[in-house]
Amino acid sequence: MGDIKRSATLALGMAATLAASVALSSPAMAASSPVEACGGGSYHVIDSKALGSYATIYLLYNGSTNCVVTWKQGSYVGNSAWLRAVVQAYGSPGVVDADNYRYYAGPVKVKAPGKCIMWGGSYGNQWYESPFEHCG
Repeated sequence: MGDIKRSATLALGMAATLAASVALSSPAMAASSPVEACGGGSYHVIDSKALGSYATIYLLYNGSTNCVVTWKQGSYVGNSAWLRAVVQAYGSPGVVDADNYRYYAGPVKVKAPGKCIMWGGSYGNQWYESPFEHCG
């Protein structure tokens, strides 16, 4: 019977430790801007497309990497909705982030030296995908 009590006590202790570690490791805070979502630094917005009043898709660049974020706006911020961000270098598979989000989708990034890119995103049934552009 002593072994059973020790096993039960050990199991409870491990469960409490796990619960405490989960409670202490909060999810990452939402970024405060598309630039911050892409990693800050030298990223700057080079193009954007509004999805009505719901969200704006931002294309950012830092001299070597393209980054796309679909950013919710106005009263839609904080409410969970289907968002998508996509970027693709010509001749390569696209990079997509799509799920129910409260603030933004992305960042999705691609290095495309000497290539054109397609970028876009969606909020619910509002969507945009560019032609291949921003070549270089």
